[in-house]
Amino acid sequence: MPKTFTDLKRHVLNGETMGTRWSALFHKPVDFDVVPVAAAMAAAVTEVDQQMSTWKPDSDLMRLNSALPGVWVHCPEHLMIVLEMAVSIGRASGGAFDIGVGDAVSAWGFGSATADPARIQAALSEARRPTHDVLELDMSGRRVRKSASVTLDLSGIAKGYGVDRLTDVARRFHISDALLSIDGELRGIGLQPDNTPWAIAIEDPDYAARKPLTIVTLHDAAVATSGDYRHWIDVGPKRLSHTMDPGRGGPLAQSPASVTVIAETCMAADAWATALIVKGSSEGAELARQMGLNALFVEREGNRLRQTAVGSLFNSGSVEM
Repeated sequence: MPKTFTDLKRHVLNGETMGTRWSALFHKPVDFDVVPVAAAMAAAVTEVDQQMSTWKPDSDLMRLNSALPGVWVHCPEHLMIVLEMAVSIGRASGGAFDIGVGDAVSAWGFGSATADPARIQAALSEARRPTHDVLELDMSGRRVRKSASVTLDLSGIAKGYGVDRLTDVARRFHISDALLSIDGELRGIGLQPDNTPWAIAIEDPDYAARKPLTIVTLHDAAVATSGDYRHWIDVGPKRLSHTMDPGRGGPLAQSPASVTVIAETCMAADAWATALIVKGSSEGAELARQMGLNALFVEREGNRLRQTAVGSLFNSGSVEM
């Protein structure tokens, strides 16, 4: 006889990764053994972190960063996959998504180092070429070569890829319905036991409190948000977001409060959310339409929030709150 809702147990797995936590929610029979699933999921996100972290001096990404221009560097499969997606979205976004801002991230104190005025000035004054123009990928040979000096940072895409890796593990254990997440990046596969999609709260861009702004549902889709309200620095009276403007080598001077993207994979949603917040609400919305993306832009207008939605998965239009 087929299993019913009452035959299922709610399983919640979680652990530490990338300076935050990963989680997996799914329903399986009471006798389902979650121990090997938890171990495999922890191993998957640990592998992503070990390959792509800028906080680990021995990571594969840091090894690539230390290589001289013109030298081929062999890289593991998962890092190659993320670099390929990063270069693709970098090119498609006209450089708005650019992983070559590692020097700026570090100089401004958003990485593992403290802020350094001299390094900030150097990052701001550096003439920059888009990373997609200076990074050569040999996917079949799993190797990368830089044609110019560049410091890569994958913080705008690695967590999303980590969620996709959690999804791969779930499916390997025949878990076809689950909600996977790392921090604010989430992916819902299949449905809940009552055959409804996974309901996800999009956060209000409030600096002081955590509260929902709106609800979206995920059915075989992923969601990611880039915003200015969780990590920032105050420079005089101005508050600057952790998101870097690739063109200037410093934090965005102006940006939407948040941009949320729903996409097929969490890696794509993560990267595109960053690209669109860099572009801003007007140019970002136009780019989202051109690329067929589903995106929600939230802007502060005095004491109000204005939401602008693009794509069929959001209610298209503009709403003031």
